[in-house]
Amino acid sequence: MNNPVITRHRHETRRRTLRVRKSHRLTPHMIRIELQSNELADFVSLGFDDHIKLFFPNGSEKPLMRDYTPRAFDNDANTLTLDFAVHQAGPATDWAINAKPGDCLEIGGPRGSAVITPVFDWWLLIGDETALPAIGRCIENLPRDAHSITLCAVLDACEEQSFDALSNVESFWTHRPEALATDAEPLLELARNLEFPKGDGFIWIAAEAGVARALKNYFLNLRSHSREHIKASGYWVKGAAATSDKAL
Repeated sequence: MNNPVITRHRHETRRRTLRVRKSHRLTPHMIRIELQSNELADFVSLGFDDHIKLFFPNGSEKPLMRDYTPRAFDNDANTLTLDFAVHQAGPATDWAINAKPGDCLEIGGPRGSAVITPVFDWWLLIGDETALPAIGRCIENLPRDAHSITLCAVLDACEEQSFDALSNVESFWTHRPEALATDAEPLLELARNLEFPKGDGFIWIAAEAGVARALKNYFLNLRSHSREHIKASGYWVKGAAATSDKAL
């Protein structure tokens, strides 16, 4: 492949104030919230793993901020959908649990998009609960002739999700308690049992930083996958609230 695998795009950053349109439990530990505002008419998000900032007042001049993936958006309907994994208490989790129609949420961004060139024969998407919004968005936007594989770690069978995909999707799930979310072994076991399809593939990984790093090293060193065809991100870091490591 002579063309760049990933192209980067910058967007004008601005804050938008949205209102909750509806909310429901997608699974027992995942809340889906649809927000609406005329300010979303020019919202841009080109990459399936883009991140926006959510702002939560905390009684001081500087609000608390958290990163979230736009699960879906519709510029004509002026809507934005976000999925919230319910875990240990934090400002985003607390807000999502209590959100009701009419409630306000301020967002910013995304500041930019990293778009993976759609020239691959197959896609391997790996992650924990925090990665599911990006994985779902990717799968649901792949063309009909695409082939994707997902390896996902969640609490139990009730947390497994189905995606509205046009393409061929093979989904593999592993279950582990939240206390073991920083252990790479459950996802590594799935990876070891996976046979790569024929052709060129892109591997996308997102989980706790140590888990994502272990998986990336496995595919680089033990499966000899091209470094240029892997993107790994630490969506959260063990013991560090509101911290991520997006460039492992």
